[in-house]
Amino acid sequence: MKVQEPAILVVEDDFNDQLLIRVAFKKINHKILVHIVNNGKEAIAYLNGEGEYADRERHPFPTTIITDLKMPVCDGFTVLEHIRDKPKWAVIPRVVLSASEDPDDIKKAYLLGAGAYHVKPDEPMELRRLLEAFYTYWAMVEMPERTREGCSVHTDSKGKLGERIPQPN
Repeated sequence: MKVQEPAILVVEDDFNDQLLIRVAFKKINHKILVHIVNNGKEAIAYLNGEGEYADRERHPFPTTIITDLKMPVCDGFTVLEHIRDKPKWAVIPRVVLSASEDPDDIKKAYLLGAGAYHVKPDEPMELRRLLEAFYTYWAMVEMPERTREGCSVHTDSKGKLGERIPQPN
C-alpha cells in the first residue's frame, strides 16, 4: 500500500537544527519532501492548509510530523494537542525530537499522541543515524490510505473484526 511519497513536516525553531535535519534527510533519500516550520503556530497553519500553506501541491499534507517541544510563539505540546483533537488525523505518526530529557515532558508527549520521543543528539552524525533509523522504520510500516487533507480514507468494516471501532469522519 505504500504509494504516498514521504512528506515530513519538521517543527523546529533552531536554524542550525533545521539545517542539520534537512541535510540528513537529503543524504538519506533525496526524494523525501521535508517542510520546515519555525514554531507550533506555523505548524498548525500548515496542517490546516491556511495562508501560505493552502496550496497542497507546494505544501502537501505530511505523512509524518517531527516536532521539537520548547519553541517560542507556540510549543510542540500545542501541536500534539491540535492533532489529537482532530480524530481524522489520528493516523499521522508524530515524533518528538527535543533537547529535553525531563521525564514529565516525555510522559506528556506520549499522552498527547506522540508515537516516539527522542532526545536530540549532540553530534550531527548521531542525528543523521537517528533520522536514518526513523526513516527506515517508517518506510517499512503499513499505513492507512489518506486523502490530500490528511484524513484517513473511510473503509468498509462491516463483517470484519474491527467493525466495532468507529471511524472518524
